[in-house]
Amino acid sequence: MDTYFMFGQYSSGSFNQMGTERTDKAITLLSKYGGQVNSMYTLLGEQDIVLIVEFPDLKQVMKASIALTKMTGISFKTSPAIAVEDFDKLITGRVHL
Repeated sequence: MDTYFMFGQYSSGSFNQMGTERTDKAITLLSKYGGQVNSMYTLLGEQDIVLIVEFPDLKQVMKASIALTKMTGISFKTSPAIAVEDFDKLITGRVHL
């Protein structure tokens, strides 16, 4: 499983659906695409929310990101992430991802 950060920005319409029920639906939706939510945080600044998730591959996380945007009205930007330890090995040639 690969790790991804999903940064979300609320729209004016997405505020109306806030709450535990929408959060539960979002987690269920992500799992339908093979995803697992590791953590979720609300933010101050340019982004309003971040989800740290794992997915089996890029195609599944792309499908999930689009489906989540459609369901919540939150615009997501999704970025792959590599643990620093793995990155250090990658740049020194000790491991191939």
